[in-house]
Amino acid sequence: MSPQLKAAFATEMQQAKRYFRAGEIDSAFAHLERAHILGQRDTLRHTWSHWWMLRVGLHRRDWREVRGQVLRMVAALLFSRIWVPEGNTGGSNVAPLRPMPIPADLRELLKTH
Repeated sequence: MSPQLKAAFATEMQQAKRYFRAGEIDSAFAHLERAHILGQRDTLRHTWSHWWMLRVGLHRRDWREVRGQVLRMVAALLFSRIWVPEGNTGGSNVAPLRPMPIPADLRELLKTH
């Protein structure tokens, strides 16, 4: 993972945690989705983004999200280095194997990976 990509992932996670702690859960989740896109080819970062999505699900008492994140954490640990659906935002509101368009600003960062 390039230094730029690592830095971008860290920034998205910092923003997500800041919003989470401030109770702005929707904003936190939006940053977690961006972090997921950036980190999904790195096993630990990929799993870490799902861990925080799980925390959001628990906070919301959204049991569908919680169940989905537990399954996605296992998949992240097993498959991150083999294959990931590019651009997938990682939430339980989207199919786990569905490729999705990558936002333009993140696409540029991912080109350096």
